[in-house]
Amino acid sequence: MKKEIPAPVIAVVSQNLPDIETHAGINNLFLYADAPGEPPEGSKTVKVQEWLRRINKESEHPLQILGKLIEIHMELPEQDEQDQVLWGHNVTNHKKEFKEKLLSIFGKCNLTYTSGGHISDGSSAPSKALSELIKGRDIPSIDAEFTRALANVNSEPREAVSAACNILESIFKVYIADECLDKPQKQDLQNVWKLVRNDLGFDPKLVQDDDLKKVLTGIISIVDGIGAFRTHASSAHGEGRKIYNLKPRHARLAIHSAHTISLFILETWDERRQNN
Repeated sequence: MKKEIPAPVIAVVSQNLPDIETHAGINNLFLYADAPGEPPEGSKTVKVQEWLRRINKESEHPLQILGKLIEIHMELPEQDEQDQVLWGHNVTNHKKEFKEKLLSIFGKCNLTYTSGGHISDGSSAPSKALSELIKGRDIPSIDAEFTRALANVNSEPREAVSAACNILESIFKVYIADECLDKPQKQDLQNVWKLVRNDLGFDPKLVQDDDLKKVLTGIISIVDGIGAFRTHASSAHGEGRKIYNLKPRHARLAIHSAHTISLFILETWDERRQNN
């Protein structure tokens, strides 16, 4: 099922984009984003509104087009983020204001923008928390897989499943390197995960609380399951006789599970460092 551009987002874009772009600029922007049809007639506000509605009706992936439309407005150069002063008085910075309004309405509509013009409705509370946590870490591999998972959840669920597994694998390998652990001979997901969980003390046998023991056992099983999911149903490997009919909801399940576990791993790691 395709995800349409929510009406509140259409309202924000149609009300604010005309303050920044000319008629010609709007036309060029929509054509660049592969919006369907010729430019609608009317004022700039009417044009943007009607074109966005047409995208919802006629395009297979409306959020992909929206992402390309707003990319230059979401990834502003540093000078465009500064407050503007004219003759000693502050003036409205329409570009900065537009970006802030987009971020606000995306949050209310459960959408997430990631670098490169990607918009996803695959974000959950763990995904948002994980996004904040990895921002402070200079680890391109983790950031890349996080972005790839959310960007492809609707359009390419097989690719999203692959990225969901890769983010776990990347975190485990970074942990092993930073903690100076001996690398396992075979560095697949199961082996690096086993080394990390043992080092962090995620052994159900060592936990006395029965409920927590069940949770830890479930986490171990989920990581193994995500790895198997990548092997059998993602874009990381060729398909055999059995073809998986992978849906966005399946990809979201893998992403949310992987992000929840990733968040738990990183928070546990940070806490242990602080205690030491």
